[in-house]
Amino acid sequence: MNNKKCIVFLLLLLAHFCFSQSVLGKWKTIDDETGKEKGIVEIYEKDGKIFGTIIEILEAEHRTKKCILCQGSDKNKPILGMTFIKGLSKDGNEYNGGKILDPKNGKLYKCYITLEGKDKLKVRGYIGFSLFGRTQYWYRVKK
Repeated sequence: MNNKKCIVFLLLLLAHFCFSQSVLGKWKTIDDETGKEKGIVEIYEKDGKIFGTIIEILEAEHRTKKCILCQGSDKNKPILGMTFIKGLSKDGNEYNGGKILDPKNGKLYKCYITLEGKDKLKVRGYIGFSLFGRTQYWYRVKK
């Protein structure tokens, strides 16, 4: 291989590695209390912030539910299609400084997310200090 081909190959390899180490993409959510698969979330970036939208609900009986207990603009909105992770910013290896909504109880919590591997995401919602909260582990949806 000549030098130009080596450089191009290394750049492509680096780009692939960086992309695969991103929190962006589709994730299968797992309920931390029951261990059940709940849905598919798409995490995306908008204006330099990270957001998450519920794009699929796996349990048929919950697909048409609305967020009755939510406050403000989320009140009575369908849970399917709802943006429930809002405004996280990159801070070292984690994303924080935003909120996560629990559609079951309508409450907003502080939130941080961090990769635990290229295909495993740690999601922590909490009140006050991160010591007081819940953690879920989500798994990247393979294409």
